[in-house]
Amino acid sequence: MFVETKDTAGEVRILQPLPERTDEGSQAFELRLARLLRVLGVEVAPGADYPSAARWEVHKVLAGRSELPEEYFEPLLEAAVHDPNPSFNRRFVEPALIAFGQRRVRLALLGHLQTGTDPERAGAARAWYWTALTVGGGRNATADDGAAVRDSWNAAALREFIGNEDLDVRRCILPGLPLVARAYPVELHALVETAVDIARSHPDEYIRHRAEIQTGL
Repeated sequence: MFVETKDTAGEVRILQPLPERTDEGSQAFELRLARLLRVLGVEVAPGADYPSAARWEVHKVLAGRSELPEEYFEPLLEAAVHDPNPSFNRRFVEPALIAFGQRRVRLALLGHLQTGTDPERAGAARAWYWTALTVGGGRNATADDGAAVRDSWNAAALREFIGNEDLDVRRCILPGLPLVARAYPVELHALVETAVDIARSHPDEYIRHRAEIQTGL
């Protein structure tokens, strides 16, 4: 599915959907799903539609709950990070946001981006997208807290995009990566130029396309 968006001049541009992962990662995801289901006390029969059925069961159990036990947090985030689908991972991100707050969820995803494996870094970037769609800064968070965590993410994502040549990592980071110098402190401005150069000249069509859209060129 392609998505339409408008630039500052009102021109309609078509955003290509995020491509499938080069490494499917289904086994790793199903292991995290199984752990989450055990924590929730839910059973889902194995089969070809297991991931979809499991996501739906999680949604039914957790939808609308503003408080969750502490032991739910890590399994929810692990499932979100390892879910290969950049749309359905929302089933795990949103309950964590509502119950544990935006700041805590974002800090956990930042940790995966900085220290995780390449699939976890890519997954953290996919999950990060949904954290921006929830109103409010989370429990015990102020607007300044939210800005600080966002800025830390942007700086870490910028460095990761430049330094990590893994295709999935770059594909997943780029859509949420500001490619304008004003989004960063002065000491990172040169890195922004480097990131733009990498994206514009990258052999991957999706990355080049995103660079064109995000830089307006």
